[in-house]
Amino acid sequence: MILDEAAWRARAAAHEARVDALVAPHLERRSTHVKHPVHDFLFTYYAHRPAQLRRWHPGFGVRLADAPEYDGLRGYDAGAVAASYVEAQRPLLTALHRLLRATAARPAHTGCFGLHEWAMVYRLGADGQDPRHADWPLRLGGSGTDAVVESHRIACSHFDAFRFFTPPARPLNTLSPGSEDRDTFEQPGCLHAGMDLYKHAFRLSPMICSELVMDAFELAWDIRVLDMRAAPYDFTGVVLDHTGEPWTPVEIETPKGKQEYAAAQRAFAQRGQVVRQCLIEDCARLLDVRSNANMRPTGAS
Repeated sequence: MILDEAAWRARAAAHEARVDALVAPHLERRSTHVKHPVHDFLFTYYAHRPAQLRRWHPGFGVRLADAPEYDGLRGYDAGAVAASYVEAQRPLLTALHRLLRATAARPAHTGCFGLHEWAMVYRLGADGQDPRHADWPLRLGGSGTDAVVESHRIACSHFDAFRFFTPPARPLNTLSPGSEDRDTFEQPGCLHAGMDLYKHAFRLSPMICSELVMDAFELAWDIRVLDMRAAPYDFTGVVLDHTGEPWTPVEIETPKGKQEYAAAQRAFAQRGQVVRQCLIEDCARLLDVRSNANMRPTGAS
């Protein structure tokens, strides 16, 4: 498919505006060396710069007419993502396809209540470790936080959360996820598995369309807010974003807080499965490039 200049520039401009609505406040804070305990995470933990997110790509199977600014970009040849580049990404595509399919096939578990964040500060003073967010006090204090961890069943299935547990907290986890067995443990109800859809999406760029990458980014943004609202930190006075709504914690140590968390987690699991299925389908199409050179463009939301 050849996309004429007017059409692709309109899509690119719409994408840039969508990105800027969320990224501009971060860039302004960064220019003045102001940190945000919630929103900076997506730009510091994930290795994808705002400028990279802002660059629009149509995905493999689309050639852009009159697009000299794409000359020389990674993966491109004459205004389109090259089939040779897609073929070179086969190991990545295979691994992501396997992980995404395995995760999608499992039922969503929504009974963890965000206790992974609490386990990251459990008995923190016992071994001299510094808090992960040292500028923010614990809402229930050290002993109160420890009591919440000790009175709950910890069942974290996500390695990149589990690896940050304090040493005293690690034996309390009923699961032992590792870096090499994500296919075995990842499940769609996990908030961090939902946020990682953004990582999977941008790793597939420019082979998939940027609209899908942005779908994953917006999902990760919303999940991160819940993740920190349910965390043990006292974020009193933090303004969430452009809505101006004040920070309100999800008190997962109470029955009401548990219900609120689980309901939000179910909603995110449903949103995540939509994005995950799109990524699965894109991976499958891209893996078939060698036998089907005339592929259709990857799907957008």
